Amino acid sequence: MVRLPGDPGPLRWARYALGFRLPAENRDWVRHDLTDAGWRARIMVRHLALMLPICAVLACLPGPWWLRLTVPLLALTASTFTVAVSADELRRSRLRQHGLPPPASRR
Repeated sequence: MVRLPGDPGPLRWARYALGFRLPAENRDWVRHDLTDAGWRARIMVRHLALMLPICAVLACLPGPWWLRLTVPLLALTASTFTVAVSADELRRSRLRQHGLPPPASRR
């Protein structure tokens, strides 16, 4: 994979995935991340990077096997659906957070 100018690197990407603002030197990368083709898939990848460790912790809690399976599955399914439905608003919010203009809405 080719690294783009302003690519934040693994630690900054993790902070970005958690919702923190990146420094101004990463602004072009943020613009690419949220406006170029594939932005929805990148939002879902960030979401999965956050949710999979949480689901792993939920699966390790004590209880019957079916409960340790269904609780993480429910959490992952519900959160993924919520992110998919609200992806446009999440993108606009993240662009505003980094001082970038949100894209014109299509109607």
